[in-house]
Amino acid sequence: MKAEHVRIGIRPVIDGRWGGIREGLEEQTMGMAVAAKELIESHLRYPDGAPVECVIADGTIGGGEEAARCAQKFSHNNVCATLSVTPCWCYGSETMDLDPLTIKAVWGFNGTERPGAVYLAAAMAAHAQRGLPAFSIYGHDVQDKDDKSIPADVQEKILRFAKAAVATGAMRNKAYVGVGSVAMGIAGSFLNPDLMQKYFGIRAEWVDMSEITRRMDRGIYDPVEAERALKWAKEHCPEGDDNNEHPHSREEKDAEWEYVTKMTIIVRDILFGNPRLDELGFHEEALGRNAIVGGFQGQRMWTDHKPNGDFMESMLNSSFDWNGIREAITFATENDTLNGMAMLFLHLLTNQATVFSDVRTYWSPDAVKRVTGWTAQGKAENGFMHLINSGASALDGTGREKDGAGNAAMKPWWDITEKDADECLKATRWAPANLGYFRGGGFSSQFSTTGEMPVTMVRLNMVEGIGPVLQVAEGYTVDLPADVDKTLLDRTDPTWPSTWFAPRLTGKGAFKDVYSVMANWGANHGAWTYGHVGADVLTMASMMRIPVSMHNVPEEKIYRPHAWSAFGTCDPEGADYRACAAYGPLYR
Repeated sequence: MKAEHVRIGIRPVIDGRWGGIREGLEEQTMGMAVAAKELIESHLRYPDGAPVECVIADGTIGGGEEAARCAQKFSHNNVCATLSVTPCWCYGSETMDLDPLTIKAVWGFNGTERPGAVYLAAAMAAHAQRGLPAFSIYGHDVQDKDDKSIPADVQEKILRFAKAAVATGAMRNKAYVGVGSVAMGIAGSFLNPDLMQKYFGIRAEWVDMSEITRRMDRGIYDPVEAERALKWAKEHCPEGDDNNEHPHSREEKDAEWEYVTKMTIIVRDILFGNPRLDELGFHEEALGRNAIVGGFQGQRMWTDHKPNGDFMESMLNSSFDWNGIREAITFATENDTLNGMAMLFLHLLTNQATVFSDVRTYWSPDAVKRVTGWTAQGKAENGFMHLINSGASALDGTGREKDGAGNAAMKPWWDITEKDADECLKATRWAPANLGYFRGGGFSSQFSTTGEMPVTMVRLNMVEGIGPVLQVAEGYTVDLPADVDKTLLDRTDPTWPSTWFAPRLTGKGAFKDVYSVMANWGANHGAWTYGHVGADVLTMASMMRIPVSMHNVPEEKIYRPHAWSAFGTCDPEGADYRACAAYGPLYR
């Protein structure tokens, strides 16, 4: 059974004094709640495409008794975050949301007739004193008391709060399923159960890679789907160049295609279950493991013997396969758990596919000129970073999906057309795996990202003495001339998916220049998706109490809980660290 969606609870808070005050505020207060509900539900969607759901308290909240009734209702409706709304003075500590597990915001109406701003300040003080950080929402301009509109700046804050809160809440009580263990000593591959539980509310699950072999050998998969998947792959996944000195035979490659398509189905079933398996008599396997994200070790214990996981990882992470267009499945290459979580953050915030990449090389303009003779220009004029993966990248990352204006994009799955999916498939070749890296064979997705898309790259790191730390870089994918692209790509591996990334520079700190971005990146991998969504990532990070060590989000877009200002206003980055340390993990 599909899990119930997390919801936003809306709390209409009111001046509790009867006899001429409360009565005159009921309609306006409840009207604000309804307006907020309509705004959120009309603008935001869950990753499955359904509109985000809001629940309003049964009545206005003027004191502790009514607050308790509201809390009871929300507890039965899977509410992960609350938005309190009011046009007036209220009794802050009596009406506030005291649930330590809900993420909180308060919208105080900016009008002159009633002291909404005074209440908002009192409410923020009460939240700070109780150790319950809340987001403050207050319009820039004064409104008339009978103005039922929500100003643009208030809308932006409500939607950013709701989007990040739903993304944060969606992870709770789900699982990270690590298939295998640590790949090649990569630190990010360590699946840390304390991190998962305390910061994300996620259960850590481990499945040995031998489970794939068991299910393969014993036929624990849907044979009809397996046949359909192989037929689809033969039609839509043309092979690329085989650069191996001693390539596998045609017979071996055909067997590998059958293996990797079945492997994709099996790992998906491990993550989520499959009712078809129940019909086939595999009752335990039909249940799955309640995953929201997963990863596959692969190297080396698997790939030295069996076909690699590149096809599986590419197809899971893509927004389409032999079953048609569907939600992308977040799945980490080399079981890099920390990068898998970064991918998940982006997916939950955007509802788009995300791309797992090696942060391979910094190319300075001088180096590009020396190697290719081309003078870097446009988005590439300050140099760029080479994001390249061993062949496990989501095909959405080709840049062949188009927005309404015909520009390259990566879109939520419900906006992707059959033409979009076909163009992504046509832009991809499946090169026989480099047998030096992958002795067991397999196939690696091969493409170059096109279209100069706005993108955001994110990485989650663990630092002893601090805990989890996030990095965020907004920028653009870069189109290089075909000969330049080939020359640079041939120096690495031309059979792997390739993206040239130019971060947006600020002239200071880690974003002083492109070299500094590369030099300050915290690990060998990064996750990226379409759009400049760094502001949403920062808001979400503050909800999880994860500090952000480097970002290039404009200061005016940074939105964190009001209490963060108590940790210093001249140094927002330092204040973020201090606040996160003081409050500790969300689910401690």
